Parts: sequence; structure tokens; C-alpha cells
Amino acid sequence: MARKRSHTRRSPRSNPRGRLDVRRGGYGFVQTAEGEFFVPGKKMRGAFPGDVVEIAPVNDERRYGRTPGKGERKRVARVVRVIERAHDELVGYFRHAEPFGVVEPVDPLIQHDIFTQLSEHPEIPDGAVVRVVIRMWPDRNTAATGTVVEVLGDEDDERVAIDLIVARHKLETSFSAEALVQAEAAEVEADGALAEGYRDLRDRFVFTIDPADARDFDDAVSIEPVGNGWRIGVHIADVSHYVPWASAVDLDARKRATSVYLVDRVVPMLPEKLSNDVCSLRPGEDRRTMTVDMQVDERGRVVSSEAYPAVICSNARLTYDEAQACIDGADGLGSDLQVRIRRLSHIAKQRDALRKEVGGLDFDTVEAKVRLDEQGYPIDIDLRVKTDATQLIEEAMIMANEAVARMLRDADFPCLYRVHEKPARDSLEGLVPVLQEFDWFKQVDAGLFMAGNLHAIGTVLEACKDRPEATLVTTLVLRSMKRAVYSPVLSEHYGLASAAYAHFTSPIRRYPDLVVHRMLRALLTKRPQKFDQEVSNLPMIAEHSSEMERVAEQAARESQEAKIVELLEARIGETFSAIISGVATFGLFVRLDNTAEGVIEMDDLGHEYFILDPVRHTLTGSDSGKQFRLGRRIAVRLVEADRRTRQLRFRLAK
Repeated sequence: MARKRSHTRRSPRSNPRGRLDVRRGGYGFVQTAEGEFFVPGKKMRGAFPGDVVEIAPVNDERRYGRTPGKGERKRVARVVRVIERAHDELVGYFRHAEPFGVVEPVDPLIQHDIFTQLSEHPEIPDGAVVRVVIRMWPDRNTAATGTVVEVLGDEDDERVAIDLIVARHKLETSFSAEALVQAEAAEVEADGALAEGYRDLRDRFVFTIDPADARDFDDAVSIEPVGNGWRIGVHIADVSHYVPWASAVDLDARKRATSVYLVDRVVPMLPEKLSNDVCSLRPGEDRRTMTVDMQVDERGRVVSSEAYPAVICSNARLTYDEAQACIDGADGLGSDLQVRIRRLSHIAKQRDALRKEVGGLDFDTVEAKVRLDEQGYPIDIDLRVKTDATQLIEEAMIMANEAVARMLRDADFPCLYRVHEKPARDSLEGLVPVLQEFDWFKQVDAGLFMAGNLHAIGTVLEACKDRPEATLVTTLVLRSMKRAVYSPVLSEHYGLASAAYAHFTSPIRRYPDLVVHRMLRALLTKRPQKFDQEVSNLPMIAEHSSEMERVAEQAARESQEAKIVELLEARIGETFSAIISGVATFGLFVRLDNTAEGVIEMDDLGHEYFILDPVRHTLTGSDSGKQFRLGRRIAVRLVEADRRTRQLRFRLAK
């Protein structure tokens, strides 16, 4: 019997595949085993952002295209077919268009509306925010179709903007009934803990330092003089006692991988009974902890460390502002507490200096947090910068993280490490033409800098401090860095110049920390049931946790942006001082001092042609020679604040 021929035309060789990364200009990129390809908007064939696609080079692989906004020449390709869809549902605005109900995606990167039958949803008002399941994907001749499965609210509701972000990123907002039952049954049982072998540290002076708006308290510190040095204790909530592997709470937490801190709410990794009660290190209440004691000499060097389960009772809860006032010399906290805070701050400075001696990097960054009123309306933007008080806690946590990682490494025991690779050489090479324009760069060995030598990069960051070009240089160096990720395989943490590093100090809000707690407990006591099962899953946990960390950061950033845009709606027409944070073929990106970012379109720069130099990050007028450069400060006027797209548009101030 003759075999039927396939009607699908086969390529002489397999086409490259990869995940489609769509940009705001409507075009995209696909990173494949054969390199990166540029996909014009008209060549996407119904593919959505994040889809895994098969592509074919246009005509042949010798054809190149100019990448918008970058000036780089990349191979051009078209999407042949979608192999794996990243979206089976999306969130959008419901519009009446008889006889259809049309869902306009909130995500501006999705270029296709979803059509539904209006007769199926007559009760949904025009403009409602909905979640729609996609039934048929778009192609050359047909539109995408779907079914509305949930109405989230009205587009003008204050909470809906954040609800949209939650829905778009598919954040888990409810726990299973089994997980809630398990969490509600949790009790501290201090006497039972002591009978199990926990050490009684309730006579040790322990305290917490957190932001004023902190909602969970999973780390506490202590310090006592010992011999010629100090014993610093870092006491972390013993979450692993309440969340055993493969339990209902664990399955929910593993799926989330992290808590998500949005502008108006927290999407927690653990049920509230655990995160805000039993595992929260409240003052005056007994709590189970995993404690790491570190012996520190007079220079701040850790000479020995020990870990064990303990019962503590926190003596005080301080905010960063209260701790900073104490460091600055203010009285009022009590002499014992003041002495401890000032000594810890002194040791933190020593630790920071020691890390810089071996090349650890320190980027001065500013975190913006929008302050809301009781109804959820934005009223101001608070800028959080590094202080002695935040440094105190940061250094204590780094010490504990390194100590635990070393313990597990030296015992050849499984661990989920936090690793950070050095930047790619070509990323750093691209910065040299810009840096060579500054006299101080002559003091830097360019070869070492391009090779990723930590001391050379640190010299660059230190040399540009307090100079007009500081923002430009710091931004470029920071952008050249790779992301830190989780891995079951030991590797260095480049940015911290640490040979072994693990996240241990936040098990309430980060799943990898919970895993490290379990590994440490198994090392200190005995391996629990299903230990080998958990170890075999470490690669999957590492990959999933790294991905969910990126999702959480993106969602948190979008939530802040949404309220920043809403806040600035009332300030349209005002003039601001801004830093140019990006240059592109379509204009400039600018950043205000309050961290709000927006664009200046090319037409608003002047009535001439502007030439992009992607190497020096400049736009230069062809007639006037007027130049706009990354990092330059300019005056801008706000002309538009669009809540739906979370975009701000500016013009040059006259």
C-alpha cells in the first residue's frame, strides 16, 4: 500500500527555533542556536510575545536588517509557525462592536484583538476589564477569537490597574483549602521545640530592623562581645518546620516561588497565618528560628560560624529611620540597644570595605515607592536610598548567606546556590569608546576592564562618583551585568566577589531560602523522608524560582509605574529636570529625579534629521550638530500621562 505524501513542504534543513521577544515598536527578536534574528512586525504570522516559534531567514541568511533603536545589523527572519503558545488567556478592555464584543489586550506588546460574540456576554458593559480565554489564534486571514471568563471591574476603578497586572502575570492569589487548613494548625510550641533539641536563646538581646511599612519580619540580629571580637547572631524564621516537602503548603509555595510586593498589596508565598503570625519574629513573642552565629574579629573578618535551630524572643522592633537616627547620635532607644546598633554599623562598614578589597561591586541605586492614601490614590513618591541602617542589615544578611553556603559546600551537601556570572566581554568592550572620553579612565587598565576584572570595574565606578557623568557610567556598567540566578551547582557570585553564596535569610518570601533551610536542617540533624526526592528536583526548582523572580520584579515595577503615571496626570504641563536614560531611532527615554520614566519622540527634538550613534549612545542633529547623550541632564515638559499604557510623554522645555 502506497504511503500518503505529506502536503507540508519540508525544508532542506530544519529551521531555527526560539522564543519571540516583542518590543514596543511592534517588531521582535528570536534567540536561537544559530544566533539572534530580527523579525519585522509584518512577519510574525499571528505569534504573540513569549511564544516559541519556528523561523525562516528571509530569502537567505545573507540578508540583514537594521535593528530599530540599536543600529546593529541582524539577520532578518519570518515566523513559519508557532510551536508553543505562551498565552492561553489574556486581560483586556471589553468593547461593544455589534455583533461582536472585542477585547483589546492591556499588554501593548500584543497586537491582536480578541473577538467574542456579544450575544454571549450582553451584561458586560463597554469598557469593562475582562479576562478572556483564547479559542482560536489569529493567522493571515482570520482574527483571534475567545470567550470571556471573568469580569475584573471597571477601567476607572483604583484597584483595577493593579488587578490587571496580577492577572496579566498570572500571579496566584488564593491558596488551596488543604494549604489553609495546614497553615491554620501551625503553632509555635516553644516548649516542644526545646524538647526537640532547639537551643534556648530567649535571654539573648535580639531585635529586628525593617522598613516602616514591612508586613513580615523573618530576620533578627544580635551582637555580644566575645574575647577579642564579637559574636553576631542572625536569627531567621524557621519556616521549614511548618512547611515540609510535598505538603499542601509546600506545593502552593513552590508554584509561587516568591512573594510579590505590589504598590498596594502583597501577593504572599505563604498563607497569612504563617507569614504574618507564627513565622513572624514579633517583639515579646517566642519564635522558632534557624540561627547562625558568626565570630567576628576586630577587623570585621568572620573567623568561625555555627548554625542550629533555636527559640528566641525579640526584644525590639525598629524601623530603618529609627536605627539611622541612633547611628547618627540620637538618644531615646535605651543604652543597650544603642550600643549594639552602633557596633553593628561599625562592623558593617568594615565588612563593606573588606568586600571591596577583593573586588565586590557597589552600585548606588534609588528605589521609588509610591505612597497611597486609604482609598488607593497616589499622593507622593518616596525615594529609598542606601543608608548606614540599611547597610547594617544588608551586611549581616550577606554574612549569614555566605556562612550557610560555605557549610553546605564544605560538607559536600546539596544546596541551592545564588550564582552570578561575570559580564560578557563584548558587553564591556562596547563601553570603552564612551569611557575613553573621560580623563580619569586613563587610570584604568582597559584590558582588565574588558576582561571583567572586578577591581577594574570597581575603579571605574569609584572614579565617576560625584561627577556629571556618574549617572551615564553607572547606568552603562549596570546594564552590562548579567542577572543573578539560582543553581544547584556551585559557582561564584561575581558582583559580591563571593566564592559561595546562597539565599538563606528570607524563607517567608523566597522559596529557594526555604530549600536552603531544609538542606541545612538535614545536614545538622538527619535527612527527612523524601529528602532524595527534593534533591532530585533542585534543577527544576532553581530554573522555576529564577523565572518567577523575574516575573515578580516585572509585576512590582509595573505596579509602581501605574501609580506614578496616575500621580503625574495632575502635573501635565509642568517642567521637570530629567536625565536621558536611553537613545533610540524614535527619540529619547528620560528619567525624572523621582524615577518616573517617559519618552520624547523624535519629532519633538527639532526640525532636522537626527543620527543615532549606538556606540557612544548619542543622537546628533544633522544640520545643527545638537547632541543628546545618555546621562545628560535636560529640562523637559510633561505633555501626556496615559494610564492604560503606563506611558509618559515629554517634550523639551523651552
